[in-house]
Amino acid sequence: MDFSYSAKTADYLQRLDTFMREFIEPYESQYQKENFRLNGTPNWREWQVPPRVAELKQMARERGLWNLFLPDDKLGAGLSTLEYAPLAERMGRSLLAPEIFNCNAPDTGNMEVLYHFGDKSQQRRWLQPLLDGETRSVFCMTEPDVASSDATNMQTTIVADGDEWVINGRKWWSTGLGHPQAEIAIVMGLTDEDADKHQRHTMILVPLDTPGVNIERMLPALGEYDAPYGHGEVIFDHVRVPKENIIVGPGAGFKIAQGRLGPGRIHHCMRAIGAAERALELFIERGATRIAFGQPLLKLGGNTERLADMRVAIDQARLMTLYAAWQIDNIGALKAIKEISAIKLVAPNVLQQVVDETMQLFGGASMCHDTPLPGLLAVAKSLRIADGPDAVHRATIAKTELKQWQGRRHD
Repeated sequence: MDFSYSAKTADYLQRLDTFMREFIEPYESQYQKENFRLNGTPNWREWQVPPRVAELKQMARERGLWNLFLPDDKLGAGLSTLEYAPLAERMGRSLLAPEIFNCNAPDTGNMEVLYHFGDKSQQRRWLQPLLDGETRSVFCMTEPDVASSDATNMQTTIVADGDEWVINGRKWWSTGLGHPQAEIAIVMGLTDEDADKHQRHTMILVPLDTPGVNIERMLPALGEYDAPYGHGEVIFDHVRVPKENIIVGPGAGFKIAQGRLGPGRIHHCMRAIGAAERALELFIERGATRIAFGQPLLKLGGNTERLADMRVAIDQARLMTLYAAWQIDNIGALKAIKEISAIKLVAPNVLQQVVDETMQLFGGASMCHDTPLPGLLAVAKSLRIADGPDAVHRATIAKTELKQWQGRRHD
């Protein structure tokens, strides 16, 4: 295997880096202030996107830095999972950058679902506006009344009734539900409780303006509402959508989810590594320039040893993630389940470790938005839950490892 950059990756990475340094990074501090001024309230119905965001998105699109995640050279950059990974890392250094390049979750995963599994009508109606950056989308999977770490527990129902599907249930932590441009949700629900447990659930397209879709609230994550995106709780009360809104067909939900979540985890993990790199730079800068007890902070309290440990941890996480990306490209996400689970376990933990150590060095300044550290910490902790708790990933890794060991014993 070869993790060196392809010519396409190197070209995109150079242009991406230039755009971020010239336009995004100088704007981040102002964006934080504007966003708080416009959206410093839990009332998501009043949330707005700062106007400069749309300007930056248009500039990025004009420069060909758009839909970089999509493996289609007409609709996106046409990069493999491995080729895209370094770009995701570079974008991960900024909490704003993924949206500017139309590479932000949950839209990337939803676009991949529609690209790989949607029919022509669904692609025209819902995929194209997302690719153009005209609308936003939501993925509704997690439920408050069951242990959603086991997705087979989902109780929201999708029942056929004539030419329609009727949806009933409650979802929460539906990212992007508060965004003023959010128009469509992909909802995963139960269609046949008597089928095999991985063939009981279905994904269906639900426009958010459909009668019976009731958004109850946005949920603060570690005290932040993540405006203007939001993580919402929504009730589907006898929501009716046409039969043609189903994706692939009844019972295909888990098959689609595996296709959606495999590459998406590479994106998340590489962005986490980019965020960890930024935190490490802040650690070094702070440690080298701040003086306490007559010495730079780096020379106190074992901070140089911590620096070395963090450097090694980031590099290890990167190599593991690139290997998982290589596996997805070569054998597919379903066969790379152990490697995907491993990076979901490792990358967010590394980010959390690096951010935590950096916050210790910054002291009180780390607790407010004068630095990106609170946002990076929220990303790290959220990923350790949103992508499944660590215990689930460990169980998957162990189960796969034991199965492989038993297979070798019988060879």
